[in-house]
Amino acid sequence: MEDTKKSMRILMLPWLAQGHISPFLELAKKLTHRNFHIYLCSSPINLSSIKKKVEDDPKYSNSIQLVDFHVQSFPELPPQCHTTKGLTPHLLPNLIKALNMSRSNFSQIVQTLKPDLIINDFLPTWVPDVASSMNMNIPTVSFMTTGASSLTFFIHLVRNKGEKIFPFQEIYSDSLNQKFFQMIKRLESDNKGEALQFYERSCNIVLIRSFRELEGKYMDYLFATFGKKIVPVGPLVPDPDHDDNEGMDIIKWLDEKEKSSTVFVSFGSECYPSKEDMKEIAHGLELSKVNFIWVVRFPKGEKMKLEDALPSGFLERVREKGLVVQNWAPQVKILAHVNIGGFVSHCGWGSFMESIRFGVPIIAIPMQFEQPLNSKLAEVSRIGMEAKRDNDGKLQKETVAKVINEVVVEKIGEEIRRRTKEMKDKIETKVDEEMDEVVKELLLLL
Repeated sequence: MEDTKKSMRILMLPWLAQGHISPFLELAKKLTHRNFHIYLCSSPINLSSIKKKVEDDPKYSNSIQLVDFHVQSFPELPPQCHTTKGLTPHLLPNLIKALNMSRSNFSQIVQTLKPDLIINDFLPTWVPDVASSMNMNIPTVSFMTTGASSLTFFIHLVRNKGEKIFPFQEIYSDSLNQKFFQMIKRLESDNKGEALQFYERSCNIVLIRSFRELEGKYMDYLFATFGKKIVPVGPLVPDPDHDDNEGMDIIKWLDEKEKSSTVFVSFGSECYPSKEDMKEIAHGLELSKVNFIWVVRFPKGEKMKLEDALPSGFLERVREKGLVVQNWAPQVKILAHVNIGGFVSHCGWGSFMESIRFGVPIIAIPMQFEQPLNSKLAEVSRIGMEAKRDNDGKLQKETVAKVINEVVVEKIGEEIRRRTKEMKDKIETKVDEEMDEVVKELLLLL
């Protein structure tokens, strides 16, 4: 698609979580290639995590501008807590409250920048009001960084209060139903209504981080619900940077393994397995006898030695087949490596998209939020398999080992391995086409 004659200015406001900021940044990068200038707005603590990626990259340093959004502070919520990363759960309502109290600060940003368009997240819900005020009438577009299936599930529950059967039974479960109800109850009743109105007030379209080959029918449900065109933006996964030296010791270790022989184990930057789960995962990896790279993280403020969190003697016993690293590993580089054959994941949507982007089958161990639903989606789409818990909700090492072997090694997993590669190939051929459609729809609003 040809570049537009005038550089359009878009102000982006993601929710204050790394899992939301990352896809907003990837969308920003793709739009700058099509003659858009992006202002990416968030709290300083969140922007600090991406500042180097943007300002040191000549491709984006002039076309993506980071804008500090100063969120209201309290004694119990200082500026370093203006992010969900490392935030204790009981402070989340305070973060939402602080965000809502910062509307005037965002209004000032809008008045100063005067963008042509605002792309915003599900929170805060008042962005469309700000955009339509001050005699500027700036169009706003909602961008969903989670999947269409989980949004469909949530909206069905909110709208029907459990009185109607969910139309997509292949991803339904009673336990999942109960968890989502609990999530809804934790939100204030007026906020629920505002959340739905927020999507309904998006100008003509809603952007969603997905693709039709995976979630087409759920997108159709959302279109019928909102009356807005659902425009997929693809997986929005960064390309692996092979020019930097970060994590090269891990990559060198992986280079020595055989093709598709190794599993990558990681549960995201904001999700932590319980001590019991940690031990079962460790024993399961050992029982599976496959090669593995395991990234172990602990909650902020929790001081624990790696050896104390794992079964006695585990590190010594698996030293030939396993590499355990603490806190961080170059996840995109690892998943893109030809020797990776499976991804033991919590099924957060970002990790889900990365697994598909690089054609890596999922071994799902969901823990919270929409992760159980994403796990079911992986199974029904034949791109993964869940290590299911027993009737008491406990994870068992034998199950972990069994599912790893079935997905990565055994004949029973051939269809999953083939299907995942097919999905990867399909989305690769449509990346530019989908982004051109996004640009077309955005330009219609200006």
